[in-house]
Amino acid sequence: MKTWGRLLTAMVTPFNDKLEVDFDKAVDLARYLIDEGTTALVVAGTTGEAPTLTNQEKIELFKVLKEKINVPIIAGIGTNSTRNTIQLAVEAEKCKVDGLMAVVPYYNKPNQDCLYKHFKAVAENVSLPLMLYNVPGRTGINMTAETVIKLSKIKNIVALKEASGNLDQAGKILRETSEEFIVYSGDDSLTLPMLSIGCYGIVSVASHVVGRDMSEMIEAYISGDVNKASKIHLRLLDVFKNLFITANPIPVKAALKIKGFDVGGLRLPLSEADEEVKKVLKQNLIDLGVIEP
Repeated sequence: MKTWGRLLTAMVTPFNDKLEVDFDKAVDLARYLIDEGTTALVVAGTTGEAPTLTNQEKIELFKVLKEKINVPIIAGIGTNSTRNTIQLAVEAEKCKVDGLMAVVPYYNKPNQDCLYKHFKAVAENVSLPLMLYNVPGRTGINMTAETVIKLSKIKNIVALKEASGNLDQAGKILRETSEEFIVYSGDDSLTLPMLSIGCYGIVSVASHVVGRDMSEMIEAYISGDVNKASKIHLRLLDVFKNLFITANPIPVKAALKIKGFDVGGLRLPLSEADEEVKKVLKQNLIDLGVIEP
């Protein structure tokens, strides 16, 4: 959906000292991200620790952010149960969010026909635009180009977050879907390469700490200044890599705290970054001029 813009942030979920969702801090974080260049927010996705949030917490996040934030809110509703995914999608639609994102079902390892039936069933039970999310490194299975192309013909399946790291696969999807079907990179480090083959933008983690740089890079590329875009891309490579030095969102929550925006800890089975990870991230942010030495 072009109305979602080009720099979507997969937003972390802030917690208080008791590891309860901090809804006020979520609003503050959303406003900060928008100031940094974010054009839409993906809420309760992987980076938002969706597996450890209850459905009620997710629904409350959708409601609060939709009420108080003036950019599109895309609700993460994907699970490895089609029935549960549909139930959460229906509840999210009641919150008047602007779109939905559903990840490829994890752990079950469905085949491609099962994936098609899963996403078709979700799409048929809501009227909101739906973004597919392919991330084989997390789910254990790759949704092939052929399956995405077939799904793109369903009216309200409008976009794909592609995090397979396979440019050939992304290229085939772009070549064989309509111009109305939008492909976003799901890997920060592939933002520029994916733009170069026709992707529309990025669903980003790094935008939490280098959002303005990423916005500038995207704008430079779109306006034809490829050399400038390339220089920004190369300058950001280390932070792109190190934000995934251990399981996401451990590093990005640490990086936000280093930058001065404390979003709290993480729920088990994830826990806060160790000192070595913090040291690496702090040096990245110093090198980029994001924080003072």
